[in-house]
Amino acid sequence: MEFTAGGRLEVRITPSDVGKRVSVRRLDDGGGPVGGFTDTVGVLTSWNGGVLAITRRDGVMVRIAENLLVAGKVVPAAPARRRGPAAHYTELARVAARAWQPVESERLGDWELRAAYEEVSGAGRVGFTRRANSVLPLGDPGRPLDEALARVRQWYAERGLPAYAQTATGAEGTQELLCAALVERGWTREVSAELRVGGLAPVGDLDADAGRVLLSRTVDDAWLGRYQRTGVPGPRVRQVLAAGPSVWFAAVPAVDGPPAAIGRCVVDGRWAGFMAVEVDPARRREGLATAVMTALARQALQEGASAAWLQVEEDNGGARALYDGMGFAVHHSYHHYREPDGNGSA
Repeated sequence: MEFTAGGRLEVRITPSDVGKRVSVRRLDDGGGPVGGFTDTVGVLTSWNGGVLAITRRDGVMVRIAENLLVAGKVVPAAPARRRGPAAHYTELARVAARAWQPVESERLGDWELRAAYEEVSGAGRVGFTRRANSVLPLGDPGRPLDEALARVRQWYAERGLPAYAQTATGAEGTQELLCAALVERGWTREVSAELRVGGLAPVGDLDADAGRVLLSRTVDDAWLGRYQRTGVPGPRVRQVLAAGPSVWFAAVPAVDGPPAAIGRCVVDGRWAGFMAVEVDPARRREGLATAVMTALARQALQEGASAAWLQVEEDNGGARALYDGMGFAVHHSYHHYREPDGNGSA
C-alpha cells in the first residue's frame, strides 16, 4: 500500500471526502513503536468530533481518532476485478431478489418492502428467509430517511414481523452510507454474507458424476426433507422456493430417507444463481455438492446463461473452500440489519 508523495507520508483526505472510498494508515492505539501502523480501506462514512468512521468491504465499521492518522488518500471507488464476470451491484441485487421472491411486496419509492411468512403454532408468524422478509433499499425511498424507516417498521409490524433492511458493502454502488445511518439509529447488523460470482462454463465442465443427479421443475417432500433452512415447510415456503424466472431443483437420491444432496438453481438471463446446496453430513467428501452444481450448471448453460452467482455466509468455511476451488470470487458483502428492539427471526 503506497501512501508516499515525494518520500513523505501525507494525510490527503478531509471531511469533504465522506462518501468516498479511502485508504488510511494510523498509529496503533496508544502509539506503538516505529512501524506500529494499521491500514484500513473502505468508504469514509463520517468525520465528526475528531473521529473518522470507515466501513470496510465486509461491512465492519472502524472508528479512528484523527490525531492517530499518519496517511490517507482517496482511492478508486471499486478496484478492478481480476476474475469473474463484470457486474454492477444493482444488477446483481435485482437478480438475487428475483431468485428469492416474496409473497407480498410494496414499493416505497425505489425501495421494495418484501414479506413471506408462515403461521407457526405457538410462534405466530415466522418469516421464511430474511432475503424475502426485508426491505431492499435500491435508490431513493422518495422521502427523508427517518420517514422511510418509520414506514418500513410500520409495514412489517402490520404483518407481525420484525423489520429488516438488506444492504451491501464492498463494490461500486453499494450502501456504506446507509449502513452507517442505520447503525446511528440503533439498527443491529445481524447476519452478513458474501455474494460471489464466477464463470458458468467452468462449473459445468467439472469432472463430477453429474449423471446421478436428478433435476426437476418442482420441489417435493423428499427434497424438503433434506433442506435445513426451515422446520415444517408450509405452502409459502414452497411458493418462495418455486418462484423465479427459470427454477430447477436437483437431488441425489438416497436408498432410504431424504436425498443425499440437494440444490436449487435460478436461471435469469445471463445469470445462473446457485442456492440451497446441502449434503447429508454422513455423505460429505463424496463430491456430491460438486455433482449437484455441475448438473445444474449444465442445465443453465443449455438455457443460455454464461455467468454464475451464489451467496455464502461468512462463517461457512467448508462452502467457501468449495467455491474458491470452482473459481467464484467475492463481488460484495451483504448484510441484514434489524430494527431497534425488533424481536423474532426471519
